[in-house]
Amino acid sequence: MSLHFTQEALDKTPPTIVPTQPVTLNVNGEDHTIQIAPWTSLLDALREYMDLTGTKKGCDHGQCGACTVLVDGKRINSCLALATVYQGKQIQTIEGLGSEDNLSPLQQAFVDHDAFQCGYCTPGQICSAQGLINEGRCKTEDEVREHLSGNLCRCGAYTNILSAVMEVLHDGQVVVDNGTLVTIPAQPSASSSVN
Repeated sequence: MSLHFTQEALDKTPPTIVPTQPVTLNVNGEDHTIQIAPWTSLLDALREYMDLTGTKKGCDHGQCGACTVLVDGKRINSCLALATVYQGKQIQTIEGLGSEDNLSPLQQAFVDHDAFQCGYCTPGQICSAQGLINEGRCKTEDEVREHLSGNLCRCGAYTNILSAVMEVLHDGQVVVDNGTLVTIPAQPSASSSVN
């Protein structure tokens, strides 16, 4: 006994087109108007619509920090942020911190301290470090470690990352001696010395 199946006529209604809307984001000092779906993450808007690929997609769940950017000077995980929410805000990515010919102090410190290996986490590490400097709450190694703990480095360059950040935090008054951070004591001024 053979079964006969009949094909029902397919619905002729065209598929629903994804609703999009224009969104203007100020990124690295320039306005960019893009046409995106309302659920587009800030990370995807930066990478896919503005071709700013310095911000990395790591876990896409807010757990690794590779997507860290600055919004009004504060660090956020761009993979967890809806792009539409950030209209009217100042967004800064790694591309906006410095240029190839004029690195920011943090970028230069990362180079000087060899604070990266594969480099995948480096943009997020630098943006997060800039954010903690902007916040002004960190001065000690332990505070820096705590505030950068949301940025993971699979290569394990944490010691050199800490050295780079501490150097910038302390205006170059910190050196690394055999893996240990040493603060250079302030030189007494001529007026404070007793004759």
